[in-house]
Amino acid sequence: MSTILVFGASGPVGRFLLPPLAARSRVLAVSRAPRIADSAWLCADINDARVTWPAAETVLSLGPLDAFADWLERCPQLPRRILALSSMSADSKRDSADAAERALAQRLAEAETRVLRLAAERGAHATLFRPTLIYGTGTDRSLARIARFARRWRVLPMPIGASGLRQPVHARDLAKACLAALDAPATYGKVYELGGGERLRFDALLKRLAQAMPGPILRAPVPLAALRLMARLHPAGGIARAAIARLREPLVADNSAAQRDFGYQPGAFDAQSVLPDG
Repeated sequence: MSTILVFGASGPVGRFLLPPLAARSRVLAVSRAPRIADSAWLCADINDARVTWPAAETVLSLGPLDAFADWLERCPQLPRRILALSSMSADSKRDSADAAERALAQRLAEAETRVLRLAAERGAHATLFRPTLIYGTGTDRSLARIARFARRWRVLPMPIGASGLRQPVHARDLAKACLAALDAPATYGKVYELGGGERLRFDALLKRLAQAMPGPILRAPVPLAALRLMARLHPAGGIARAAIARLREPLVADNSAAQRDFGYQPGAFDAQSVLPDG
């Protein structure tokens, strides 16, 4: 059986990817804090240049892409097959009003370029995914955070006029995409946008979240102007002005290339899965 090295294995995509991957290959899952006591897990930091990594024919990166690009540059022998997650933020935050978001977009874009260049120069085959909002394990910092707030306080602020389209993608669908793309030569050297199977206005998405929770949830309309004022008066309060500005902008992916090259077929948004622990 071939050996596959998986970085960021304890994250949401790794939870769905590891079982089917282990059925077809020898998997060495890497994370700083393994979730299970298993000889197939390596407790290590990808940023630690002192670690001697095992040889592998394939490597998947499900964590920060810039750290993975650094690892590839240090790697004496590149795996023949490379698949890594980037983010749609590389594009959507490129012109953000927030300097930190622009810096993030630049780091992602530079890391994508480095991964593809290193693979091409050293005879490897690389594929990159740019997913939209990832959900499905209750650990994301966007939809799960909103849902957890609503469940605790039984109220969900509803920004008035938040008409921007969103396309959340379940971590399970990203895991399936990884499995399908690994054996698809048509994906070599390419970057794919990956969104879910349904596009929703942001306010409609919030309504779906509220309806999926047990018990009554008060949906409280909030003007966007009020949110902007709160962000200006309390910049450390967790409301980013740039994020508010994007509430009227579409943040969606074009899945057509992924559908053509490796049969990508994501499911519709499943609000029940945002907080799977109930």
